[in-house]
Amino acid sequence: MTVFDAIQDRTSYRGSYQNTVIPREDLIKIMEAGLAAPSGCNTQTTSLIAVNDPDLLRRLHEVTGLPAAATAPAMICVLTQAIVAYRDRCYNVQDYSAAIENMLLAAVALGYESCWYEGQITDADAIGRKMADILGVPADYELVCFLPVGVADQPVKRAKKKPFGERAWFNGFQAGDD
Repeated sequence: MTVFDAIQDRTSYRGSYQNTVIPREDLIKIMEAGLAAPSGCNTQTTSLIAVNDPDLLRRLHEVTGLPAAATAPAMICVLTQAIVAYRDRCYNVQDYSAAIENMLLAAVALGYESCWYEGQITDADAIGRKMADILGVPADYELVCFLPVGVADQPVKRAKKKPFGERAWFNGFQAGDD
């Protein structure tokens, strides 16, 4: 599979997963892809925790309350630190976003499905912190996202994307039918 194939095949899979063990080597490849992502001023603010222990997964899924993700045989938790990179700027959101996209593409390239779960765990109910506490994450890290990883148990539905010409142009913005 080429990188272009992985980009086109990637989708947010919210179905159930097969009870197929994800080899540790595959989880390492996915995490290495995430850690290879660019980082603002090379501050490397993103850290990762792969979870494949069934009891630990059960405890984490009890906290998240997301039924579809609960069937995944593995998850990757994304941690960030707010480190100033340049003047008063911190690029940790861009850093972890790039890492997540790399991991989603790597998962597809290895034959797995996943979904970027962030909003559900960073709300005021602090689910991310509860997950972090279960995993022993220090207070100066924030758990901002988790990616369930597994083989789809249901047909994968791809989101319909707007046509290229409605969202991309050459040499300037072109609205409408121009």
